[in-house]
Amino acid sequence: MVDTKQEIERKYEATAEEAGPSGRPDLPGLPELTGAGPVATVVSRGVATLEATYYDTPGRRLLADGITLRHRTGGDDEGWHLKLPVGPDTREELRAPLGDEVPAEMAALLRSRVRHDPLRPLAHLHTERDRKDLVDADGTVLAEVSVDRVTARRLAPEESEPVRWTEVEVELAEGRGHDQRLLDAVEERLRDGGLHRADTPSKLAKALTETEKAAVAVESGGGGPGKPAKPGKPAKTARQVGQAASGPRRPLGADDVVLDYIRRQIDALVRLDPAVRRDVPDAVHRMRVATRRLRSAFRSYRKVLDRAVTDPIGDELKWLAGELGVERDREVLTERLQGRLAELPEELRRGPVGERLHHWSHGRRDGARATVLGALDSERHLTLLDTLDALVADPPLRRDAAKPAAPVVAKTVLRDYERLAGRMATALETPSGPDRDIAIHQARKAAKRVRYAAETARPALGKSAKRFARRMQAVQDVLGDHQDSVVAREALRQLATQAHVAGESDFTFGLLYGREEGRAAARERELPDLWAETSREEHRADLAA
Repeated sequence: MVDTKQEIERKYEATAEEAGPSGRPDLPGLPELTGAGPVATVVSRGVATLEATYYDTPGRRLLADGITLRHRTGGDDEGWHLKLPVGPDTREELRAPLGDEVPAEMAALLRSRVRHDPLRPLAHLHTERDRKDLVDADGTVLAEVSVDRVTARRLAPEESEPVRWTEVEVELAEGRGHDQRLLDAVEERLRDGGLHRADTPSKLAKALTETEKAAVAVESGGGGPGKPAKPGKPAKTARQVGQAASGPRRPLGADDVVLDYIRRQIDALVRLDPAVRRDVPDAVHRMRVATRRLRSAFRSYRKVLDRAVTDPIGDELKWLAGELGVERDREVLTERLQGRLAELPEELRRGPVGERLHHWSHGRRDGARATVLGALDSERHLTLLDTLDALVADPPLRRDAAKPAAPVVAKTVLRDYERLAGRMATALETPSGPDRDIAIHQARKAAKRVRYAAETARPALGKSAKRFARRMQAVQDVLGDHQDSVVAREALRQLATQAHVAGESDFTFGLLYGREEGRAAARERELPDLWAETSREEHRADLAA
């Protein structure tokens, strides 16, 4: 069983001017925090001893993504802890009971990052935690301030000598939301007391940084564990090192724009995997969109990336989007039908229509969730993620990749637009009925592709690409609402049949069916004027300027 809480905290350490006899910054006394914002009193909770072993892959995949996994004893929350980044100062913390192995549910949440790599002990931290509660005038606990005296050892690839430091954590109490004013008020007091935000995001990162510094110092003769090397400038990032090695940066190329977009979508696939598994609202939708954006980029920018390589990957992305689509389509359809039913006055709701819709949706949900989780747990999915990583590590570039970005991406967007124009002409010329429904659906997919191509082009084309994408979004929304109506009518037909067979009134489902027909017809009437405005020549000229 895994419990979840949101952790909102900030970490602080001493400034360099507070360095003590060890040569490292020592923590000054904790300043007076009474009166910081709504804090009326500070209540001591005593000292707790915490023993924590942190786990990661040999390549430190979790650390690279700001994730920590630990096994901890001591304190009020001993057990397995998994922390996933949410935003600034905020992480989602999942807890499971103590045990010798990583809990299966936590291991599943890490699958998109870890893949086939083993999780091994990486570092051990011994912490003496002096805890204080910040309490308001009503006796409500607002936050916990902890003074942590840490002794850390790196366990892999080999065991290190221990390093020590002291830091302060300020964590909001559960239910406080993101009380920015309280955190800022406490931070102001801490700064006045000689503290500043910690340079490293977590204790694990600090432990690895310090043990590696100590090891380098010993090898270079700069001192042992008792005489650490003097702190220097922060290490350069891989990107900074690469730029320095390559000299002056070349103008923005088509490959820069396309590969940056692709990397962001791959990151979304990996990052959203645990959210989908936990059934976080909208996670399936966002993950499905990332798969579609990737596939669309491969198809649109085929003169930048070799389709002989990207087409097979696109086929796998289509498979993943299809597996996710079972659940997403159910979500969209259920929300639409519930909304339409809620619009009806009570006297037009004949029979147990709400209950039937609820059972119908939940009956489909179990199968849809099983399909999604089966896809994420499959070797096929892991292979796809590995293949995408390999693609960006060694991209199959074509001749246009090295050209200046702006003309290449503008030409690509306009080429996709011409494809959309042809499909829109077909949709507008086809008489109402099933054939027109199909034509509109095909135009919708083409509009989405143009929109994604324009989104990709924004770093090179700026606001003109943003405006073009917004126009395509407007077209896509109308076409999409029409398609959703087509799907909703089929579902309403099924529900009406089920109600009739069960001896219930099918009047309400028939009424909703008629309303959906009217909505689709209204959307069809909107299309000519919308397309006339969207397809004006000056819009395309603006993009190509």
